[in-house]
Amino acid sequence: MKLKQLFIIASVVTMPAYAQQKWDLKQCIDHAIANNLTIKLQEAQREQSKVELSTAKNSFLPDLNGSASHSFNFGRSLQADNTYQSLNTQNTGLNLSTSIPLFSGLQKINNVALSKLNLQAAMEDLNKAKEDISIQVASAYLQVLFNEELVKVANEQLALSKEMLEQKTAFYKNGKASQAEWYEAKARVAQDELSAVQAENNRRLSLLDLSQLLELPSPDDFAIVSPATDSIAGLKIQTSPAEVYAEAVLTKPSVKAAQYRLEGAEKSIRMAKGAYYPQLSFGAGISTNFYNVSGMENGNFGSQLRDNFSQYIGFSLSVPIFNRFETRNRVRSARIQQHTYYWQLEESKKNLYKEIQQAYYNAVNAETQYHSSLTADEAAQASFLLMKEKYTNGKANATEYNESRTAWMKAVSDRLQAKYDYLFRTKILDFYRGIPLTL
Repeated sequence: MKLKQLFIIASVVTMPAYAQQKWDLKQCIDHAIANNLTIKLQEAQREQSKVELSTAKNSFLPDLNGSASHSFNFGRSLQADNTYQSLNTQNTGLNLSTSIPLFSGLQKINNVALSKLNLQAAMEDLNKAKEDISIQVASAYLQVLFNEELVKVANEQLALSKEMLEQKTAFYKNGKASQAEWYEAKARVAQDELSAVQAENNRRLSLLDLSQLLELPSPDDFAIVSPATDSIAGLKIQTSPAEVYAEAVLTKPSVKAAQYRLEGAEKSIRMAKGAYYPQLSFGAGISTNFYNVSGMENGNFGSQLRDNFSQYIGFSLSVPIFNRFETRNRVRSARIQQHTYYWQLEESKKNLYKEIQQAYYNAVNAETQYHSSLTADEAAQASFLLMKEKYTNGKANATEYNESRTAWMKAVSDRLQAKYDYLFRTKILDFYRGIPLTL
């Protein structure tokens, strides 16, 4: 009984610790990739491509078909002596046959090659979907971090307002502050409490967005790891858009998928041209029959099957002469599709370069804004501290104090937003170079 109680207590103690375990960015991305529905759809498409490749490879194997038939014949029919008689007959036939394609204009070989390229393209589509969800998770993750810091700022401002309220209350009781100033301090506390509630609500909503990307059933007991405070200190943009593009064009799934489809278009043209060539196949089979003529003596079933047993082998050659220009039009369609894939490849490269250019200049702009926001925050904080001292000593009114504090809060908010925007932009630029998203 004691062991059971100890086990229950240990379970209760350890459960909250597990539930409240914080997730880092890598864990979030890995979980999203493993559970996101869009990823699963792409995985299903990849599996379908694997099946199609297996089907193409198996087309080289011989087929094997068996058949059985039984018929009843009534009325006049032609007999073996070339006369007609009114007899009722029954006929049972058994047949087993196989055929092997020997030459089909290399269509099967090209079909296997096309299926392999389609599989590779499907795998790159899956990788592209994983990249997209990784970026979405990283953006949502940083949004949560940003809102968490805003919550801290709001709570600090609330604590400061309460401190000033306590001071104004003491001054009011001693006659050193007017009732209006006291009410002003109380109103400021109420406003800051509302701001703190709104900041907390924004944090929860951003956490909900992140948990939904991760396909979690609920954001309850879900928390993330805050990066080290110096995680942004070592960030620096050192590469140009052309250098990033030179690396990305060789590895990015969107470009590689388009390249595989363009290569597959050449195989499709060869498959279509294969219909111009003769088709040669080999066939073989065995068969036997059982006959029963009404009113006549018939051999037993086993002896007839043995006596009527026959085998055959043969070759079949089909030479295309005219098929209403179907083959010609298939070749034309395949060439049009090849041109389409070529322009899709060029478009994917062009879009990739545009994305890298945008990511680069966004990162440069974010870096400038971040350093500017640091200076603005320091200046606003210094200005507020001076104004706070004046306000405490009665040398500044409440309006001046509130304006100074509001300016500082805005500078803090701008600095935090610039910080996480700069962090996100530089990580995205590195991501194009094949560097995993980490904090």
